[in-house]
Amino acid sequence: MCGIAGFAGFPEQDEAARAILARMCDAIVHRGPDGEGALVEHPVALGMRRLSIIDVAGGWQPIGSEDGEVQVVFNGEIYNHKLLRHRLEQAGHTFRTRSDTETIVHGYEQWGDGVLDHLRGMFGIALWDRRRRRLLLARDRFGQKPLYLWEQEGAIAWASELKSLVAFPHFRGRLDREALLRYLALGYVPDPLCIYAGVRKLRPGHLLVWEPGRPVEERAYWSPVRAPIAGITEGEAVEELRRRLADAVECHLESDVPLGAFLSGGIDSSAVVAQMSRLAEGRVKTFTIGFEEAGYNEAPDARRVAEALGTEHTELVVRPDAGVLIDDLALAFDEPFADSSALPTYLVSKLAREHVTVALSGDGGDELFGGYTRYQRVRIPRLRSTAVRRAMRGLVRTLPHGAYGRNYLLNLTRTERGRYASTLAFPLSVDEGGVVRRELTPDALDLERLLGPEFDRCAGGGRDFLAQMALVDVMTYLPGDILTKVDRMSMAVSLEARVPLLDHEFAEFALALPSSLKLQDGTGKHVFRQALRGLVPDFVFTKPKSGFGVPLRDWFRGALRPRVEALRERTAPVQGYADRAALERYLDEHLAGRRDHSAALWRLLVLDVWLRRHPGASAP
Repeated sequence: MCGIAGFAGFPEQDEAARAILARMCDAIVHRGPDGEGALVEHPVALGMRRLSIIDVAGGWQPIGSEDGEVQVVFNGEIYNHKLLRHRLEQAGHTFRTRSDTETIVHGYEQWGDGVLDHLRGMFGIALWDRRRRRLLLARDRFGQKPLYLWEQEGAIAWASELKSLVAFPHFRGRLDREALLRYLALGYVPDPLCIYAGVRKLRPGHLLVWEPGRPVEERAYWSPVRAPIAGITEGEAVEELRRRLADAVECHLESDVPLGAFLSGGIDSSAVVAQMSRLAEGRVKTFTIGFEEAGYNEAPDARRVAEALGTEHTELVVRPDAGVLIDDLALAFDEPFADSSALPTYLVSKLAREHVTVALSGDGGDELFGGYTRYQRVRIPRLRSTAVRRAMRGLVRTLPHGAYGRNYLLNLTRTERGRYASTLAFPLSVDEGGVVRRELTPDALDLERLLGPEFDRCAGGGRDFLAQMALVDVMTYLPGDILTKVDRMSMAVSLEARVPLLDHEFAEFALALPSSLKLQDGTGKHVFRQALRGLVPDFVFTKPKSGFGVPLRDWFRGALRPRVEALRERTAPVQGYADRAALERYLDEHLAGRRDHSAALWRLLVLDVWLRRHPGASAP
């Protein structure tokens, strides 16, 4: 696990380039506190910071081929590196280290860009082919590891985090208006957008090729869209899931340093920990965090699972200084990011890092098996007639914003795509209940259109709407929110987080299972639950579903009240984007206890903090 940075095609010669590269790598030292490495030879500079996990003594990057003509730095883990090593040695390649990084080098020599199809793992890769003067950049299939790109007049710079690009002397950060508005809708900046104009994130499952004097080539090497498996029985699916889960968890245990797991007491984390307990040597170390406020403490549930599975469990119930954490999170994410579960994710990562260097996580199960409650809420009745929907929409918009049932009636007027978007995005328009100034809300960001391109990619092919919703989540919410949160919060404390349920061999099979096996009798994850019978304690299946919650509602009416009250100030940067009347209504209703607007207020507060840290981007 590391952080990488670099550039190609800029005029700096070796000495100046080396100094610039050092600054870029210093900006992400938290991703790799154990050391650094660099290759600088015009026109390319490759750099990295290392967190030693595999081949601690010998796996220093960059790592090159036998003749030195291929050089690579990468961030992540290749879980099948031993199998690949065996195949490549049989093909005549000579290895000098035990590192998983070296399999990328020889795999590229053997298969070219097709090496990516052979890699089982999470990664952001920068590979320089000296002979062909060709740079290959790539990101793993689900986007577990980040990779930012910035191009200028035929040159390119890249990094695991924006901090490195900000340290690049040619870079000038300008606010991207569309990215900011999508943040206000979704709570994160979705791929490939970035809060800075001209910067983009390489999409999951994509590669990019740069060669001097030629246009950049970017293409997908993998897609999560899978044809549904026809005719599979529940029993067959259960047996195959059990086999693939054991295989996925086993390969994620590869490590030369202490390893543990996050445990919430829910189905997904319990499944990972239970499988670890069967496969790992000794007792598995597990970690959980909770808050003192009633309803926000998962520690008792996690403790029950830990006791049943016999893990070495560590828990911590906290009352954090949320005001300080807000500022810390703004620094860690670089872009505005409003998933408040980043707070406990950071705290549990910090707790785990005191004991281990690697922690396995249960993320991904809801997307793979239809676990989110929003998948069921979308199935409310709706008006079929377009004309009637339009008429009712106009009527509903005349109702006061606080009118009982207003949002429900608005949802009746939406299509399935619009109703799905309304379960995970806020409307921007004030008329729809949003809080963004009218002149800043283009029709393209209406809830009906917000996720249209992603739905278009997965429509057809025999996929019902539940399968389409899950795939849209895999392409948007999973990399943009969940995996971004896990990566940044774990790496902020130099902890490697691994996600076995997103092992592509396991996930591809899960994504192809018919929806009828996933959602039954109003309950999601049906087939996954059946596969886990006898593996996890039975009481896990009866635990009500809950997210990694944070008591924002109470904090905003208590300790954090001054922070949200400050949003009213004319000088608050967020005032440049928020409709003043709508913002005042949100604050008054929430602080008086009439409505819970904590999620929307958190989104605005995070943006305000980010804009204060980046004053040059504050003007609307």
